[in-house]
Amino acid sequence: MLTRKQHELLVYIDRRIKQTGVSPSFDEMKQALGLRSKSGIHRLISGLEERGFIKRLAHRARALEVIRLPDNLDQLEQIKAKAKKAAAPEKAKKQKADKSFSPNVIEGTFKLRGAASEAANDSVELPLYGRIAAGTPIEALRDHTHTIDIPASMIGKGEHYALEVDGDSMIDAGIQDGDTVLIQRCDTAENGAIVVALVEENEVTLKRLRRKGHSVALEPANKRYETRIFGPDQVKVQGKLIGLFRKY
Repeated sequence: MLTRKQHELLVYIDRRIKQTGVSPSFDEMKQALGLRSKSGIHRLISGLEERGFIKRLAHRARALEVIRLPDNLDQLEQIKAKAKKAAAPEKAKKQKADKSFSPNVIEGTFKLRGAASEAANDSVELPLYGRIAAGTPIEALRDHTHTIDIPASMIGKGEHYALEVDGDSMIDAGIQDGDTVLIQRCDTAENGAIVVALVEENEVTLKRLRRKGHSVALEPANKRYETRIFGPDQVKVQGKLIGLFRKY
C-alpha cells in the first residue's frame, strides 16, 4: 500500500524516465510534489525502495530504475480524480453544518470523529485510521469507515484513536508490522515516550521521542534504522502510544 505522496512520486519518476531516459533530480522531484526540502524526497524514495517499487543503481548519478507500478494504477488515478472533484462541495457542506469542524490526520490535526466517550458498556468504539509507518515516515491515511472495539479499561480521559502499523522499525519495543496501536491525542509528551509525530507538516511516523537542547530526535527501536534529528519547528506531537492489539 502506497501513500498518496509515494504514489505521486513513483508516477512522476516513471513518466520522466520514459520521456527523457534519465530519472529526475531531487530538486525536480521536490518541485513536482510541492515539498519544502530534499529530505522529504529522500524518505519517499527510501519507502518506495523498501517496498520494491524502485531500485537505486550504484555508482551512477540520478540513477533510479522503476521496478514495478501499482497493479491498480488506473483505478487509483480515477479515485484520486473523483475525490478531488467531490472534496470542495463536501468540505463546504460539512463546515456549514459544524463551524468547529477541521480536517484531520493528513493535515496533521488528528481531530477525532468520535473520541472515546464515557460509556457504561465494557467496550468503547474508536475510529481506526489507516496504516502508519514504523519504518519510513509516511502520511497517515484517515478512514472514516472503520472502527475498532476495545475494552473500556484500556483508555482513560481524553480523545483516542487507533492506527495500523506498517513496518518493523519499532519491533524491539514490542511493536510489530500489522499491529494496531491505541493512541491518546496530545500535542506534547515526556522524553522517551513513543509518539505519533508529524514531520515537516506532511509526513507522520511512530517513533520514540527524544529531546536534547533545541533538537528533537525520532528514535526507532530497530538497529537497522537510523535515528533522525530535527529542529524544534519540524516535528509536532499528535498523540502518544497507550496500548496495542495484535492478531495471530
